[in-house]
Amino acid sequence: MKYPICIEWGDETTAFGIQIPDIPGAITAGDTFEEAHAAAVEIAHIMLQEIAASGGSIPKVGTVAEHAKNPDFSGMGWGMLEIDVTPYLGKTEKVNVTLPGFVIRQIVR
Repeated sequence: MKYPICIEWGDETTAFGIQIPDIPGAITAGDTFEEAHAAAVEIAHIMLQEIAASGGSIPKVGTVAEHAKNPDFSGMGWGMLEIDVTPYLGKTEKVNVTLPGFVIRQIVR
């Protein structure tokens, strides 16, 4: 899943900050953008694991346009962070269902 990230640009004296608006508590920083990005991946997995462990649902992904309207993110940069949420969706279950052929073809597509 690709989550929008809000980037607070740093410099030689200020850390780079990254926040994932759709994942509560997913805020991190690093001395370089690369460090901040790696930390963002790590915090995303930590927070998603906590959400799943507490029985919560994986947060839906908003758009950059939606989040950019938030005054808290004024003047910040935006990017995308791809996170594999499969480990947080729960165990797979096998079920037997009967569906019309049209529906099956739509699923297979």
